[in-house]
Amino acid sequence: MDFTYSETVQALQEQLNDFMQVHVYPVEQAYREALAGADNPWTTPPILEDLKQKAREQGLWNLFYPKAHSDGDALTNLEYAPMAEIMGRVIWAPEVFNCNAPDTGNMETLILYGTEEQKERWLKPLLAGEIRSGFAMTEPDVASSDATNISCSMVRDGDEYVINGRKWFTTGGMRDNCQILIVMGKTDPDNSDRHRQQSMILVPRDTPGVEIVRHVHSFGYDDAPFGEAEIHFNDVRVPADNILLGEGRGFEIAQGRLGPGRIHHCMRLIGCAQRALELACRRVEARSTFGKKISRHQSVREDIARAFCKIEQARLLTLLAADRMDKYGNKEARDLIAAIKITAPVMACEVIDDAIQMHGAAGLTEDFFLAEAYNYARQIRLADGPDQVHMMSLGKQVIQRYADGNL
Repeated sequence: MDFTYSETVQALQEQLNDFMQVHVYPVEQAYREALAGADNPWTTPPILEDLKQKAREQGLWNLFYPKAHSDGDALTNLEYAPMAEIMGRVIWAPEVFNCNAPDTGNMETLILYGTEEQKERWLKPLLAGEIRSGFAMTEPDVASSDATNISCSMVRDGDEYVINGRKWFTTGGMRDNCQILIVMGKTDPDNSDRHRQQSMILVPRDTPGVEIVRHVHSFGYDDAPFGEAEIHFNDVRVPADNILLGEGRGFEIAQGRLGPGRIHHCMRLIGCAQRALELACRRVEARSTFGKKISRHQSVREDIARAFCKIEQARLLTLLAADRMDKYGNKEARDLIAAIKITAPVMACEVIDDAIQMHGAAGLTEDFFLAEAYNYARQIRLADGPDQVHMMSLGKQVIQRYADGNL
């Protein structure tokens, strides 16, 4: 299998790397200070808006856009994967290029399943970076790892749906320019097919009855300016035309949405882990303990070697999954998609944790990006389906594939 990229894609990688070096890395501290001093942490900092304008001008915008739905020179999943890795080296950098979650997943959902009217109203301003969005699926009152447990009610009432329920960890929901939410709930709770009970619907965030209850921190991080909102839907009425694809097709949409999104998350995490490894190497070479450089201690060299192997393994597996998706579609690649979702977040947690250890107490502070990167990696072991669900699904597929075969 050949993962050699065309000269055009290699040039784009180089351009993106250069942009990160010249414009993004030098302002990481300034970005943190801007958020810390902001009156409203949910407003996009001006420093980020300036970077977004520069990215637009250089053509580094909407790189995620799916090739299958583009008439232009869009990237395949395999071609986009290293771009996501480069962006992932700074937690907030994907937004600079309009390639951040959950907006990429929401835009892809609208591209795949939205009506022309829905695309005109919501997709166009999202692609332009004029507004932001949220994805409301997880609920605090049920074990949402089994998505059939989702209990948010969506009841048809004439030309409207009436929505009642609680959601949380709605990424992007806290932002002051978050204008649209994609909400998953039950339209047919008595359907004998548990996977046909759910639907997805578009809910403007300013709709009466949409109540932002609080921001949910993770490990003490507020994730500003994105934010993880807890939202209560209290008799929220939206037009019936806001439903996506039709009643009972929520799971179908979720699978179409989450396949590429998992590739994106995994490659961003590989970028985090790669940067953590590089920082660790510089740190252990620059400091000494017990009369010699830390880099000369055998245990440190072993941890560095293992980290290198883990990153390379995860990267190759993710590229293989991306290639399979491009050639055969999401359904045929579901085993590899599950495999990378199991592998990459765990790998990133382990590599970043070792890098924190090599930095000593400094690794726990905001002086380095490591603590925040660990928080992100640990979140992704739960987001888009927890490890156990993916292992259960993959195990079932593998057993079915080989159980009746000859030894």
